[in-house]
Amino acid sequence: MDFSEIAIRVGYHGFSWAEVVLATGVLVILLLILIAVLAWRAGRARRDETLEAVRRASELEVRLAEMGGQLRQFVEATSARDAHMTRTLDERLDMVGRRLGHGLTETTERTDKSLRQLHERLAVIDTAQAKITALSAEMISLKDILSNKQARGAFGQARMEAIIRDGLHAAAYEFQAALSNGMRPDCLIKLPESDLRVVIDAKFPLEAFNAHKAAETEETLRQAEQRLRKDVQHHIKEISQKYLITGETHETAIMFVPSESIYADLHEYFEDVIQKAHRARVVIASPNILMLLVQTMQAIFKDARMREQAGLIQNEVVKLLDDVDRLRTRVIDLRKHFELANRDIHNLEVSSDKIVSRGNKIEQLELAEPAEKLQDDQQTKPKLVAGE
Repeated sequence: MDFSEIAIRVGYHGFSWAEVVLATGVLVILLLILIAVLAWRAGRARRDETLEAVRRASELEVRLAEMGGQLRQFVEATSARDAHMTRTLDERLDMVGRRLGHGLTETTERTDKSLRQLHERLAVIDTAQAKITALSAEMISLKDILSNKQARGAFGQARMEAIIRDGLHAAAYEFQAALSNGMRPDCLIKLPESDLRVVIDAKFPLEAFNAHKAAETEETLRQAEQRLRKDVQHHIKEISQKYLITGETHETAIMFVPSESIYADLHEYFEDVIQKAHRARVVIASPNILMLLVQTMQAIFKDARMREQAGLIQNEVVKLLDDVDRLRTRVIDLRKHFELANRDIHNLEVSSDKIVSRGNKIEQLELAEPAEKLQDDQQTKPKLVAGE
């Protein structure tokens, strides 16, 4: 082969085989040099990666050591804080216990004082009640009045006086007392809380009534009725004129009839006389009616005496209510103290639960978890490619 021959012609220029072979050799040498350079660069990159991995492992060890120190410091700080919290909790519980005990002592003393005052008020009320009972015992019941029929006289003044004496207190009436006009009625009953007095007249005309009972013929009966009507009407008029004084006596007077049979006959046969007595403001009363009137007066006097005692009872009841109100206020204060103590204890229990929960978390903490996490991140991270 002639190496001087033209092997390749490019345009007007031709290349011989020698030139082609030489150019090919140069290209092969350049290619080998490029491959060597690339291999050297790849080895250097792997060496750099190894050095970087070593450096990162050193940094990881340093960071783990720092985290261990920080964890030890955290454990020590947590232990100190737990100890301080325990001391504070003990002191707070002691303070709450002392305050609660002091409050209970004061409340007990106030309650005892209030109860003593309450017993004193009740003793005063019992005394007043005893006075009222004694006053009631002095009054005579209707049975005692009916059984107290005096043998010294069947009619008139004696019977009226017996009924009045048996039914009323001695200070509530007067016999044969003089009025401002000089008249002396058989009995004057004093009204409580008033200056007026009730007049009782016991001088019933018995002669006309006896004649009316003894009449055997119609003529004598008619004459006896006329006499009885006249005598009774005259007596009613005298009572109205003599004993009814404005501002001194009550507006109604009582004419005492000493027998139930006389009273029944008057209402049965002499209705006009009864009506005239009503118009003259005179009430005709038999022994039973007078006893009912006396009982009414008993109730009036008893009510007056009870009203006198009612002021004292009312004052004591007001004081008693004040004591009960103070007792209620103190019980409410005691309940508030208990509620505050319960709230403090609840808050302490919440703090204790939090401390226990944090301690459990610290106890279960795994120190190797951060290092494993870093290794996992390193493995999942893509490697550097040469030339990037």
